[in-house]
Amino acid sequence: MKPTTTLHDLGQSLWLDNITRALLSSGTLHRYIADLSVTGLTSNPTIFDHAIKNSADYDADIARKAPTTRSREEVFFELALADLAQAADLFRPTFDRTDGVDGWVSLEVSPLLAHDTVRTLEAARDLHRRSGKPNLLIKIPGTREGLPAIEAAIFAGIPINVTLLFSREQYLAAADAYLRGVERRMQAGLNPAVASVASFFVSRWDVAVSGKVPSELTNRLGIAVAQRAYKAYRELLASPRFQRAANSGARAQRFLFASTGTKDPKAADTLYVDALAAPFTVNTMPESTLKAVADHGAPGAPLAQDGGDSESVLADFTKAGIDIDALAARLQDEGAASFVKSWNDLMACIEAKSNAVCKAG
Repeated sequence: MKPTTTLHDLGQSLWLDNITRALLSSGTLHRYIADLSVTGLTSNPTIFDHAIKNSADYDADIARKAPTTRSREEVFFELALADLAQAADLFRPTFDRTDGVDGWVSLEVSPLLAHDTVRTLEAARDLHRRSGKPNLLIKIPGTREGLPAIEAAIFAGIPINVTLLFSREQYLAAADAYLRGVERRMQAGLNPAVASVASFFVSRWDVAVSGKVPSELTNRLGIAVAQRAYKAYRELLASPRFQRAANSGARAQRFLFASTGTKDPKAADTLYVDALAAPFTVNTMPESTLKAVADHGAPGAPLAQDGGDSESVLADFTKAGIDIDALAARLQDEGAASFVKSWNDLMACIEAKSNAVCKAG
């Protein structure tokens, strides 16, 4: 049995953290669905920047859209929505079979809006409307300014992928925003079954402390903070607050492990996937990681619902001088800044390709 099948049978959804035109047109994504138990897909500005910059697959569309579209941002969203619509159709059987629990694709609002509540909500509404796909999640960062937009979007019935979560506290704040939106729908007599996932970033923790802790703690911080947050997730699912909402028809906001590609070349390339096997969660992974897991992954026992040894491991990091709360805040800020850089690079790429087309014409 393939390790990807093992994880799927455990109850963990495997999503691909990538999208390109070639992935769609070549049938590769279809094969991943059929052969590697892939049941969803995520994207971000960096992924689209690489896809558009490193191929000519988008050039014809850019040439056609650039002269008539108001901004390069609009050109991008038209390209991205076209790709994600195709992917959403491939995952539609999964979405239908699971009654909307699985089979999702994700599109992020402009990262320039990460600290602008009002415009984030406006963008989420617009992209959701334009997509026309029931299985498209709109990604909103779980920043302080993003939380009110998440609540409002859920109240408006927009499925949301909360991104850039790095700590238990950030996860709980996102979960609270989701539940507030659900509870407002209940009070208004609306259907509370609005889908959401909470994307918890793992590997960036270990990159941040690389070379700054004793060797025995190498590549252990990301897994430990993920275990701690997973415990909070399980406790929330068992809480009277969520159970009241579930009794009225609400769905759980599923916990999603993100940034699970191994960054350390000396570590196993399936490190974070093997360590974070857990039912009723999602693991979204880069294409190289997905292939590695399918080939030689070794999923461990399911994560302990009580957090396992996470607190003792985190205490060791504290003794080593790591301020985990401060680092979580820094990682979220850096993550938002990184997506802004990728966004600006993406806009510059579209601009350059547009200009090249105009000169050629």
